[in-house]
Amino acid sequence: MKAKQVTIFGLLAVLLSLMPVTKGVAADLLPPQQAIQVASAKLQEKLQDKSFTKDFTKITQFVNEVIYPHTDFDRISELVLGKIWKTATIDERERFKHEFQTLLVRTYSRAFVEFNDWSVRFLPIEMGSDEKKVVVKTEVLQPGIQPIGVNYRMLLSNGEWKAYDIMIEGVSLVTNYRSTFTNEVQTKGSLNAVIEGLVKRNAEALAAKPAANS
Repeated sequence: MKAKQVTIFGLLAVLLSLMPVTKGVAADLLPPQQAIQVASAKLQEKLQDKSFTKDFTKITQFVNEVIYPHTDFDRISELVLGKIWKTATIDERERFKHEFQTLLVRTYSRAFVEFNDWSVRFLPIEMGSDEKKVVVKTEVLQPGIQPIGVNYRMLLSNGEWKAYDIMIEGVSLVTNYRSTFTNEVQTKGSLNAVIEGLVKRNAEALAAKPAANS
């Protein structure tokens, strides 16, 4: 699987994993699994409203509200930039975090519109009562194809479980984006230039119709 394909699918998988959980599992979920499931009911309810799915601005706002409490965007941004984060200014960090979050949210939002025939099966995990990190293992299910392994690295922060990486068939989304942005910084000459590129891409994508390419 090519890196770009993994990255795109990973973004879709995040949203898809917030869709219906296989029957008989929800009652037995552990706290980090419940953090994912909490958002599923909200997203699934909105999926029933076909008029809502036609308004991309509302979809983007809603998806951001739903996934933000369960995603550690600060940690993801730092991990994605890697060494570049250490030399970035406070302003560059904040701008990158904002634009990268927008990138993820708008991608989730397009998936929200286009993909709805999926469900998720949570696999068993073992964790102690005092653990702060865990990998939540799931399988994305779709009629007619083999289950796809999608795992979430999650961290307990201020009493809440939040995702900070997704692994699709063993490939890390954070690692893929780190490679992408490292190459872009080298090509464009600075992190600021990369951020400006994100600003432009996000603005163009948010102004386009949901079916447009991002």
